[in-house]
Amino acid sequence: MFFFVFNTIYLIFMIDRNGYRLNVGIILVNCNRKLFWGKRVNTNGWQFPQGGVDDNETLEQTMYRELTEEIGLTKKDVKVLGITKKWVSYKLPLHFRRRSQGKICIGQKQKWFLLLLSSDESNINLKAGGKPEFSSWKWVDYWEPRTQVIYFKMNVYYKVLSEFAPIIEEVEL
Repeated sequence: MFFFVFNTIYLIFMIDRNGYRLNVGIILVNCNRKLFWGKRVNTNGWQFPQGGVDDNETLEQTMYRELTEEIGLTKKDVKVLGITKKWVSYKLPLHFRRRSQGKICIGQKQKWFLLLLSSDESNINLKAGGKPEFSSWKWVDYWEPRTQVIYFKMNVYYKVLSEFAPIIEEVEL
């Protein structure tokens, strides 16, 4: 459920009526067209930064909050190059599903942001948000994440990378 105010989406609930947690994903690209790739804490899994939308938070506010919490960057460190046109979603395997606000979360429904790192990479700080979500990170080739992410996110990564590919090719870095 959502409503519009001045063409900005303000979300009332983090879980939509179909059981999807509303979420943003972040693809951070550097001047060499390499992507930020983070290793999840206490796992062998790698992924892009992402996070859930809080009540009464815009998607852009969520993106900047997650950017700061997960990798220590702020609005002054990046330039927004693109946002996915449509929501993309994936279902969680049964053993990953949990309750939130009395509802069962069956998966994630996401809007993705493509960001250019416009400051120095030394500003990346995985401990900026207190409890780190990533234990390490690296720059990777553009298409590498679509085959390296956990299996239930592969289709989303393919869709998002495909949508953003023309932007990456055209942008002057």
